Order: sequence, then C-alpha cells, then structure tokens
Amino acid sequence: MGELHGWTMCPRCGGSLAGSAEALVCSGCGSHYYANAAPTASALIEDDRGRLLLGRRALEPYKGYWDTVGGFLHEGEAPADGLRREVREETGLEIELGRFLGVWMDRYGAADSAVHTLNLFWVVRATGGELAPADDVAELAWFERDELPPPDELAFDAIEHVLAAWRATQ
Repeated sequence: MGELHGWTMCPRCGGSLAGSAEALVCSGCGSHYYANAAPTASALIEDDRGRLLLGRRALEPYKGYWDTVGGFLHEGEAPADGLRREVREETGLEIELGRFLGVWMDRYGAADSAVHTLNLFWVVRATGGELAPADDVAELAWFERDELPPPDELAFDAIEHVLAAWRATQ
C-alpha cells in the first residue's frame, strides 16, 4: 500500500483528488501530492578502538531491536544537520562526520502501510558530550566488528546490509 492510498480529499481545501498511486492533484486548489520516500540520516559511530555504537529501540516499530543512531529529517533540514541533531537527541554526543557510507531503501516497519524510507548513512566519530540513551533509544552499547548483533536482532531490513558495508570498508 502506497503513501497516498485511500486519499480522496485534499487536506488543504477539501477538494477531490484524482491521479495515480504515485501522484494526486486537487480539483479545487490544484495542490499536488506525491508518494515520496521519507528521508532519514543515520550514523555509524566508531570509537578509537574501531567499535560501533548501536542503540536498542525504545519504541515501535521494532521496539527492543538494535539499530543505528539516526532518524527522519525535518522538512528543509540539511542531512548533515539532521544527523547531528538526531545523534545529540538519542545519545547526548556531538559528532564529526566522516565518510559517507551510502544510501539504502527500506520501510518504517513491517505493515503494508509502512512509509518507504530513503536512508543516508555516514561513519562518524564523537567529539564531545555525555553518552546516555534518550529520546527513542532504550540502551546504547559498543560492539566489536566481529561481535555485532545477529540479523534477527536488528531493526529494519537495511541495517544488516549497512553493517555488512561498514565491515567491508574497514
């Protein structure tokens, strides 16, 4: 099921919507709506020993599963700024961006109605702050490269692939 599934009325003026699963147009005000993936920015936080910081999710989807630190970008927010904000909110750390690891598509949960996401990942280092789980993170833990959680303990399908790419670049 796509982002626009079930939309029949314009949220701006109440006019009727017409179009396809990818795009709708309002007959009243002419507003356009698109079924776009929601952008996220996430960090693979490394320490001086080469370990990786992961967070255990405090909320659904995938409550209790391990995840990278990060989240959805605000409207108009630059990805690097959003990444710094998310890391600060979830860990208390200030970071310096390192290399850009890549982009992975995913969904925010397993339900048919789950939002499609466009996920940007950077390798980063902490530069300050006090490490403490907060916001939607229940626990933080450092993992050695060869002791990462197994796939069945990871949140989201893309995380397994992201961690494999991180391991391959070490």
